[in-house]
Amino acid sequence: MKKLLLAVGLLSLAGTALAAGKPCGELKSEIDAKIQANGASGYTLEIVDKGTATNGEVVGSCEGGTKEIVYNRG
Repeated sequence: MKKLLLAVGLLSLAGTALAAGKPCGELKSEIDAKIQANGASGYTLEIVDKGTATNGEVVGSCEGGTKEIVYNRG
């Protein structure tokens, strides 16, 4: 019974960590590296609050879904 409770406790902690999401700076760096690896230039990545009107394309979500990373071409 103790092992079952321990397993449930550990799984609930893991679920909480996954739900928190990645920090925006870390995710933005990863996306930037992928874009550069594809040879793109003349673009910007911007971190904005979710739902903020922009002209760019949303390429990522971070900080538990409260912010978005927006790609704008030159």
